[in-house]
Amino acid sequence: QVQLVESGGGLVQAGGSLRLSCAAEGSISTLGTMAWYRQAPGKERELVAGVTSGGSASLADSVKGRFAISRDNAKNTVYLQMNSVKPEDTGVYYCYGLVRHVGSSLTTVYWGQGTQVTVSS
Repeated sequence: QVQLVESGGGLVQAGGSLRLSCAAEGSISTLGTMAWYRQAPGKERELVAGVTSGGSASLADSVKGRFAISRDNAKNTVYLQMNSVKPEDTGVYYCYGLVRHVGSSLTTVYWGQGTQVTVSS
């Protein structure tokens, strides 16, 4: 079994910074693409940023120039550095990970429990 454990959410003023972390724990053979999604009240979950196992990153247009995603493969951890945050960045942020279990050729998608980010104006 695998768990994605998120941390780093909270309340921040507009223009401030926040760093989210997500550590994958459990029976992991290979950790593929990891990503951050967010869901604002009354809206659908949307992709914020993703990074492949090789380090290729992509960002949603709404966060380009402000957010950065990175990963530490030795720690099975992905980070989301959020700078110059805006009130519209408020939402629950979910970690996503594509995992291949030890002894298996199949991959499974896992989600974190979500961490709340609130940006005050």
